Amino acid sequence: MSLQDLSVLAGMVPNDSRPPVELWHPEHCGDIDIRIDRRGDWYHDGGLIGRPALVRLFASILRKDGEDYVLVTPAEKMRIQVEDLPFQIVLLERDGDAIHAITNVGDTLTLGLKHPLQLSEVDGQPLPCVEIRAGLMARFGRNAYYQLVDWAEERAGRYWVTSAGQSFEIG
Repeated sequence: MSLQDLSVLAGMVPNDSRPPVELWHPEHCGDIDIRIDRRGDWYHDGGLIGRPALVRLFASILRKDGEDYVLVTPAEKMRIQVEDLPFQIVLLERDGDAIHAITNVGDTLTLGLKHPLQLSEVDGQPLPCVEIRAGLMARFGRNAYYQLVDWAEERAGRYWVTSAGQSFEIG
């Protein structure tokens, strides 16, 4: 079963049906008590948001403005807190020379020129991440990270994966 099939079964929103948040420029209305933790779980008023459809809705209106993360509609813009990165890569699939990924909120992508794998430090360790859209990044969840490691090739003491004709260092 492909990642696309899995995302459809999970009821996730296709990438091309997201609202045009980049076109909306309302005044900043303040902060809202929504937090995304290091694992990509969403909380409101300290409680876990347990409805995946609600998390996907919020994720679809998430935007990064400078260093801030905001939920934006045509009428409002509210800042939220993000502990690390807002999304997690939860599943990977290799198709020929391409690595396809899906996030915890249903975004799908292929590692390559448009979505290059990058390294960023967490607690002094370089960990892979990838830009999903418009400055919003995803960290690789534990299972997806181990899958990358399994596909990696060692070159001069470093580990690399190749996808869509591009090579990426993973550590």
